Amino acid sequence: MAEPIAPEMTDELPISSQPPQPVKRSHRKPKSRSWRAGLQFPVGRIHRFLKDSVTHKGRVGATAAVYGAAILEYLTAEVLELAGNASKDLRVKRITPRHLQLAIRGDEELDKLVKATIAGGGVIPHIHKGLLKGTKEVK
Repeated sequence: MAEPIAPEMTDELPISSQPPQPVKRSHRKPKSRSWRAGLQFPVGRIHRFLKDSVTHKGRVGATAAVYGAAILEYLTAEVLELAGNASKDLRVKRITPRHLQLAIRGDEELDKLVKATIAGGGVIPHIHKGLLKGTKEVK
């Protein structure tokens, strides 16, 4: 039976006296605030624009930009969905300003929100009831 070799006779150093190994740092890919919030709209850019428009030394809370980006993304998705439905009804594959106009003016809440004139949007089809052919009242 072979006798165990004493630690003094081996080439290996005891665990505590081994030279320290260099620390391997994992290089994580930086995550944007849009990614962290689960949004498509740029939170950092909106934060920068908010800081430029505020008068009090550019102090804006971090969550203000996330909230603003979420609102803008929701409104954009809503308008694009309605405009896509309008273009599908007209059997075309491309959304035009006309489809945006029909979508916004067709929705009561979006119509209140968007008061602007949409260039190339045309007008909403409407015929006054008095102009329609029908029974005339005789006096």
